[in-house]
Amino acid sequence: MTGKSLFSSESDFRSGSWHECKIIYSFALLCIIMRPRKRRIVDFEHSARHFRPFGPESEIPEEVLLTIDELEVMRLSFLENLSQGEAALRMEIHQSTFQRALKKALEKVTDALVHGKAIRIEGGDYRMPRGDGTGPAGQGPVGGGRNRGQGKGRGGRFGGPDGNCVCPACGYETPHTPGVSCSQVKCEKCGSSMVRK
Repeated sequence: MTGKSLFSSESDFRSGSWHECKIIYSFALLCIIMRPRKRRIVDFEHSARHFRPFGPESEIPEEVLLTIDELEVMRLSFLENLSQGEAALRMEIHQSTFQRALKKALEKVTDALVHGKAIRIEGGDYRMPRGDGTGPAGQGPVGGGRNRGQGKGRGGRFGGPDGNCVCPACGYETPHTPGVSCSQVKCEKCGSSMVRK
């Protein structure tokens, strides 16, 4: 860019518009040197992937897409009652990133509830520790989604080879088999997918 395209006259450019040049230069640098997006840590396998309002099966409601990492943000905030700072540390992201993700997730869920839309949970930019089905709570990634469970993060603080798989539908428990994700095990009583206790 030349001075003439930024300022009304050449004399404006020469006479004290250095501050404006610095602002434009700084903005250009920010555009060039943007940080890559950091993949978020997800410590929990969410087995339910689709919610829809009650109504005739023939009606197909509009859907809202909630990503796995957005659901994890809500889980840490409201079910584990972590502060935003603690939850951000757990997900290995900045607190401001956590706040934005929480706001976005709450807006999506509110939109779905108020307007009678279905919620589909999939995708996102995240990683699960170990990513091999033995991650936190002994569970690996399930469902479809971009970058799902490809991380090589630190080991989780839950589970490991011991523990139980439990059926969320009927409560039936069975010992966890090391190396096999609980989500791959079907309940012997009702046939539902199990989750790690």
